[in-house]
Order: sequence, then structure tokens, then C-alpha cells
Amino acid sequence: MKFFPAIDLLGGQAVRLEEGKRDRATVFHAEPVKLVAALAHDGADRLHVVDLDGAFGEPRQLELVRQIVAESPIPVEVGGGIRDRAAVELILDLGAAFVVLGTAAVRTPELVEEVCLAHPGRIIVAVDARDGIVAVDGWTTSGNVTALELGARAAGWGAAALLYTDIARDGLRHGPNVAQTAELTRHVPCEVIASGGVGELDDLVRLRDAGIAAVVVGRALYDKRFTVSEAARVAHGLPRV
Repeated sequence: MKFFPAIDLLGGQAVRLEEGKRDRATVFHAEPVKLVAALAHDGADRLHVVDLDGAFGEPRQLELVRQIVAESPIPVEVGGGIRDRAAVELILDLGAAFVVLGTAAVRTPELVEEVCLAHPGRIIVAVDARDGIVAVDGWTTSGNVTALELGARAAGWGAAALLYTDIARDGLRHGPNVAQTAELTRHVPCEVIASGGVGELDDLVRLRDAGIAAVVVGRALYDKRFTVSEAARVAHGLPRV
């Protein structure tokens, strides 16, 4: 299983939200670029960056994203507020290896299919769900589609992967929704990236043993529940040290 440390951007700072709620944000670093050296090493496979300002419909933090991408020695995937073709092209031009689309996959599916064809292997579709129902617009609105339905559509469009987040667990460290993530993996013919709820190394073991392709971890790293090196070793199936 691949391991992706996360940096979530809000107001120029690195934060983590609880259950995707803006009023439940914890600031972890005032200068997010300085986190790259600590996260993108020791076996991490990819850096996961989310522009929460963009996700909430506010001006996106493009310069900060550009700096993070330039600083990272490993590939970077970027999401948050990317809802048209121009935005996709701009993020790729900034040097991102992958673009994550969420709301657009529900609101403008023809766009997502178009960019999947234009950039094969580089578009990831976010499947953010609460009680199995996809949420959009920064997780504030129901998308009126199930996670399995959206996942199947995205795979048909040619998405490189699905990023599955159980919103009710995000940022709380109560453990990932292994069952739902594994069910999505069984029903779609593309990689599924797990996100939300990881709090202990044993959570990574459960995801890995369930056949999940990759995992995003944020808050547990910032709270020093384990290190990047420890997490990467467990994800990759290596002995703990």
C-alpha cells in the first residue's frame, strides 16, 4: 500500500478540519512550505495537498501550491476548488503530478470525463461521503449520489484513482472506514485511496490487509502519533522498527 502524507491549506496556514467543518479547524503550521521537508521523505510515496479555500469557493492559494510542488522531492496531488478545465490545466502547469476533482464529478461529469481523456493517469476523483452519500461544495451539500455510483462512473471515465473519504471520520482519528473502502475497491476497476480517520499504525495495517491501494494521513502525523518513516514501513509491508 502506498503512503501519502497530507497538507491541508486554509488562509495560508496548514490546518486539519474535523468532519470537514471549517469552524473546527486546528492550525498546525503558519508556513506550510516548511512542512514539505518533514513529510515528503522516509518512504512517503506522494504528497497530498488540499486547498480548502478553493474547496469552500474562495480564491485559491495558487502561489502556495506552486511553492509546495516546487519544494517536494516526491510527486504531489492537488485538490480543492478545481472545477473547470482551465483550473485543471493550471494546477498541472504548476507541476502537480495529479489533480483531484470532487464537486465537478457530480456537477459537471462531462468535464471530468473530458480531462480524464486529455490527461490519462493524472486525474483522481474524490468520493467524499457521509453515510454512503457523496457530499460536494466543501462537503456542505449532498450530491444525491452514492459513493458506489460515483465511483463506478469515475472508473468509466478513466480516472486514475478514487480518493475515498468518510467525512464523519475525517480528522477525528477514530479509525478509517475499512469496510466501505474495501467495498469500493471490490466494485471499481481502478485504485482506491483511503482517507479519513487514521490514528494508529494498526489502522494502516487493517487498510493494507484489506487490499487498499493507498492511504492519505494528516492529523496523526501532526499529532506525532507516529512518524512518516514508521507509517511508510507499515504501509509497504515492512517490519516495524
